[in-house]
Parts: sequence; C-alpha cells; structure tokens
Amino acid sequence: MAPLATLTPPQAAPTPAAAPAATSALHRVGARLTAAECGPRSRYLACAGLEVHVTEWGPTDAPVLVAWHGLARTGRDMDDIAAHLAPRWRVVCPDTPGRGLSQWSPDPAADYCLDAYVRTAGALLDALGVAEACWLGTSMGGAIGLVAAAGALRGRIRRLVLNDIGPSLNPAAVDRIRAYAGRPPAFATVTELERYFRTVYAPYGWLSDAQWRRLAETSVRRLPDGRVTPHYDPAMVQQFVHRPRDYERWDEWDRLDLPVLCLRGEDSDLLLRETAEAMRVRGPRAVVVEIAGCGHAPALNTPEQFAVVERFLTA
Repeated sequence: MAPLATLTPPQAAPTPAAAPAATSALHRVGARLTAAECGPRSRYLACAGLEVHVTEWGPTDAPVLVAWHGLARTGRDMDDIAAHLAPRWRVVCPDTPGRGLSQWSPDPAADYCLDAYVRTAGALLDALGVAEACWLGTSMGGAIGLVAAAGALRGRIRRLVLNDIGPSLNPAAVDRIRAYAGRPPAFATVTELERYFRTVYAPYGWLSDAQWRRLAETSVRRLPDGRVTPHYDPAMVQQFVHRPRDYERWDEWDRLDLPVLCLRGEDSDLLLRETAEAMRVRGPRAVVVEIAGCGHAPALNTPEQFAVVERFLTA
C-alpha cells in the first residue's frame, strides 16, 4: 500500500498570498475583475426556515465552490482561500445556523445536526440559483458535504474536498472539542479572546498575527454584561447528545461516486491515520494528502495549501 502523500510547509513562515489579478487566462477572457466581483459580499437568505448569512467571493457567473466551516467557527475562516480562488470561482461561504451572523435555532435538538444542515445546504443552493457546485468543507463542513453528496445533493456536488474529516472520528478528540465548544468562555477584552483562540486553535498551524486578529474579530459577540465570547450558540453541541453517532457515516462514504480529496493534518487527533488509509481504498477512494505542521484542522491559509486544493478542483 502506497503511503499517504505529505504536504510539507516551507522552512520559513509563509507570507499570506494576495489574490492574483485576473488575466486573460482567468474566468473573464481579456477582462480584469473589479473589487466588487472579487468580494467579499455579504448576503442573508431564508434557508429551511432559518436566516443564513453568506459571504461570497468572485464573479456570480463563475463555477461555484461552497466553502463550509467547522463546528464552532464561521464562514470567515475561508477568507484566505476564497480570496485566492475568487478570480476563477464564485466561492460561497455560509455561516451555519447557530454560528456567526446566521440565525440561532429555536429548536436546537432538531436543527443542530447533519441532516438539518444538509437541508440548509440544499435550500441555500436553490436560493442562489446554483444547479451544481464543488464543495470544500473543514471538519463539520466536510461532513455536511459528505452526507449531502451521498444523498440529497447527489449529482449536484461535483467534487468534494474534506479538510481533516472523514466518515468516522476519534471519540477522544470529539470529547476534547465538546469540552471547549460546549462551554464558551467570556473575556473582558477582544485581546484576551484572541489569546484564547491562539491557544485552542493552535493545531490549525501557522497563522500570521493579522490572520489571528481577523479570526478573533470575525467570531466575537458581546454579552449583555459587556464581556465578549465566541460567536455561536452553545446549544449547537446538543448534536452530540441527541445524535451521538451523527458523524459515523461509512454507509454514506461507500455510496459516494465523485472525486474526493482529503486533507489530513499530520498531527490530527480527530481524523486518525488509519481512517484516512481506509478512505483511500474504499468507497470513492479519496486522494489523501497530509499537511505537515498542522493538527485539526489545517487553516487553508498558505500558498502550498491553496495549490493542492486548486489542482484538485481544476483536474
């Protein structure tokens, strides 16, 4: 059995890549994209009974890539890779219900689960007038894409990129994530919140100071007492109480019939190496690339990570 491919980071800390200027080889032949076309653009859409906030990048008539964030995060986590892809792609970055600027559910037990998120995804594509799309999902966002591509959105999702997620998870890592996500801390200042994020999300790998600041500023809300806390509904962890096997999805994996790329953080405690190996030899037989210097989950913010995703999307 061939070993997993490994993407090794550069020796020096990388410099964040600016989105390349459009040229005749890009989406609009002979035209240069305007700032408004590249984005970001903010929208609010009614999807499956809840209002969903979406950040969009790129021309509206370009091929569509849905970029869906992880469990306790927001669509703004995709800013770097979305900006990079915007000259060629219409990148759609939702905030999951209960996160960021999307509506919180009045019925968390029913609405905070993969099946409900898949319904939201289908309604989102319909609201945007999108017939088919590629899908890039980090952690929970990848699980949503997996379930959707095997079921309700079969045939509408053309290529699937899973960022440190698979059809089964390490229970110890799930417990770790539940522990911090289910009891979000509160701080007097955004600076203290950023310090917390730098600790709890250290497995993301390298981020610049500006990227850490943006991560904090795009995922903060102020409490009635004036303190700040992460911008999500703590009730979203009820998913693990009411549906403890929600992320056990080998049946769906084996039904997939589309190209799949799996990025695995080299030190990930959530997507175990043996699970990634199994993904490579069964079902859609994913291409698996390990990202050195990362755990759960790679931040998708370096030129090397951009390149491996872009090669797969355009293959």
